[in-house]
Amino acid sequence: MKYRQLGKTGWKVSVLGLGASPLGGAFGKVDEKEGVKTVHTAVDLGINFIDVAPFYGSTRAETILGKALKEISRERFYLATKVGRYGASVEDFDFSAQRVIQSVDESLRRLKLSHIDLIQCHDVEFAPWAQLVQETIPALEKLKTTGKVRQIGVTGFPLPLLKKLGDLKPIDTVLSYCHYCLTDTTLVRILAPLKAKNVGVINASPFAMGLLTEKGPPPWHPAPANYRDICASAVDHCKKRKRDLSKLALQFAASNRDISTTLVGTSNPKNLRNAAKWVEDRVEEDLLAEVQTLLKPILNQPWEGGLEKNS
Repeated sequence: MKYRQLGKTGWKVSVLGLGASPLGGAFGKVDEKEGVKTVHTAVDLGINFIDVAPFYGSTRAETILGKALKEISRERFYLATKVGRYGASVEDFDFSAQRVIQSVDESLRRLKLSHIDLIQCHDVEFAPWAQLVQETIPALEKLKTTGKVRQIGVTGFPLPLLKKLGDLKPIDTVLSYCHYCLTDTTLVRILAPLKAKNVGVINASPFAMGLLTEKGPPPWHPAPANYRDICASAVDHCKKRKRDLSKLALQFAASNRDISTTLVGTSNPKNLRNAAKWVEDRVEEDLLAEVQTLLKPILNQPWEGGLEKNS
């Protein structure tokens, strides 16, 4: 496993991180024992960065993760979780100081940890800007003084907002999803300014939330029909070549050295072992060129998300 510096945190994180949303059932039913095994497999493979959130499975992902982590030495991993989002509707967001402080304590209990390495404001496009800057982040800064959290980050979909937040002194990391993969590379537009501020970049959804896999996207996926159809054609093209588009997608997503870690979301140990192997294999450049040609009609055309005033 290769490692890269995560901004100004001083951490060397694995180029592959474990995205724990599937432990909460985001992409289908999950067996708890299999989920625990997946976490143990990740650490044994050298994956030392794990990302989760209370939102995933209505706290189930954190609960399963806590059962797995209690059997692993604390120095072997960096744990990132989130505050602010607790459900699927707008009413389920709460970025108030009181709630985020309470949320951290709840996460610590579920995760069975004494501290959280990286606490992140979850999907910041749904947070009122003034509250986020004047209340939420200052509350998290105060928590740093208690030792409950070590670093502060933000996650979200609109890139201009992530860049704007990256200019804030307290922010150590940004997590972007679906913006550096075979269907969308617009994350590169903000990499230079974030790097100049020494803000670490975490890339999530290298498979575009299932679009770039043989299994396909979940029913809740926000991509329009033509987007899904074009991705499906790329999957079929690779199958005809006896190749797996997922492998190519992950290799591409993990190749940018200005991105510290790319999260692989899975609750299957075999899938994780495959992912670790894939990033070590040579990229088939001819196949990559063919797939990029197929995906060109939808390249850098993301679906919409978040509050307009914050995007």
